Amino acid sequence: MADSTKSAPATGAKTNYDSETPQRLIDFMSQGWADAPLRAGAHPQLARLQSRRDALSRSFPGCYLVVPAGQEHVRANDTNFRFRPASDFAYLMGTGEPGALLVLEPEGASHRSVLFVPEHNRGKADFFTDRVYRELWVGRHRGLDESQIFFGVDRCRPLQAIPDYLQELATSNHPVQVLRGHNRAIDSLLPHDEQDDDFAVHLSEMRLVKDEYEIAELRKACEITKRAFEDVIRLFPSVKSEREFEGAFWNRARIEANDVGYLTIAASGHNACTLHWNRNDGAVDRSALLLLDAGVECDSLYTADITRTMPIGGRYSQAQRAVYDIVYEAQRVAIDAVAPGNDFLEPNRRAMRVLAQGLIDLGVLNGTVEEALDPESQYYRRYTLHNVSHMLGLDVHDCAHARSENYRYGTLREGMVLTVEPGLYFQPDDATVPQELRGIGVRIEDDVLVTASGRENLSAILPSKADAVERWIADLTA
Repeated sequence: MADSTKSAPATGAKTNYDSETPQRLIDFMSQGWADAPLRAGAHPQLARLQSRRDALSRSFPGCYLVVPAGQEHVRANDTNFRFRPASDFAYLMGTGEPGALLVLEPEGASHRSVLFVPEHNRGKADFFTDRVYRELWVGRHRGLDESQIFFGVDRCRPLQAIPDYLQELATSNHPVQVLRGHNRAIDSLLPHDEQDDDFAVHLSEMRLVKDEYEIAELRKACEITKRAFEDVIRLFPSVKSEREFEGAFWNRARIEANDVGYLTIAASGHNACTLHWNRNDGAVDRSALLLLDAGVECDSLYTADITRTMPIGGRYSQAQRAVYDIVYEAQRVAIDAVAPGNDFLEPNRRAMRVLAQGLIDLGVLNGTVEEALDPESQYYRRYTLHNVSHMLGLDVHDCAHARSENYRYGTLREGMVLTVEPGLYFQPDDATVPQELRGIGVRIEDDVLVTASGRENLSAILPSKADAVERWIADLTA
């Protein structure tokens, strides 16, 4: 980025590498632009999004509801990360631009929707001098009129009106509920209320059960993720670095979708024993396993979250296979426990029993399964570390603010989507583990929909049984 014309300051302020801008140039740049006709139709899921906003309205009568899309975040100095709207905003609006703000204003027994967005700025000096919001730098906005049509809101207003508007809200006679943590300026303008936490909880719990559109998007995310896994596998015969795996996966995510849903874990060899290994800078040994934990995020922002642990050389060794088969069986019984009416932790309990017995069979633990699982000791956790499930949707760890009684200690319901991901991790320096097992880490993860009669494994399109994985690799690397 040596050319100063390619860099965008995070604040829009003039930098020390900018040229002076004479008034005559400002006048010249502010005129002579043709008016573009309205080009935006309605969001393709507008009816669904409006029904969500209506449901939210019914739950908070008489309250102002303030939902920011979020801000761009600085990556380094004057360059930002690619913007992704806050998940709750996306749930209600479908998409959004940096700085956008949705407010549901109380109106009788319901609410009026007001959306603050960047306005068109051709014909204004900052059209070419402001590098954060202005269209010559960042591309054409929908503007006010197109946004009102696209999002189906009652009114659109420009971003510049937000400070004065929020100051008026702060002195309103109505309660104001704010979704906090996404826009520091908005948080600072409205005093914190303990009811804000309840607002975040409510939005998370709205998202616990997925509708048919959300399920279709998660299924699509799994399908693209399968193709990304196959891009990675094709590298097995020649790969030198974990970065090649990460790059191949990300390339597919950007070609067919929006991005990855989280930082890819491409952990080879003993790096697989580090649960969130995303440095992905290790050298690759073809006798080792690759633990690839990765998911594609669709343009709708719904993401897959899938893990496969695969032999880079094409065949599991005897020790690798022994560990893998235990994890596979633990996942099998856990997936069988995903059903409406079961509690959320039932898959975990069943998986842990299999893992504990497997640890005994491998000679890692002594005693009985009951002793290994004793709540007062839980020695098995040294080698498995995590539970097997979390909710999945717009976020890879979805519905994070839901109450424990409706999530961790809640009951599974039709339309919920959760991961099932048992694992065993034998650290390379763990002296309690037989030498031949040290450095082996295995996790298998699938995305499972709760149906009326049981479950659907949305990611079963990726092979997971050891023999099937070996055939998968052979077919792709032949």
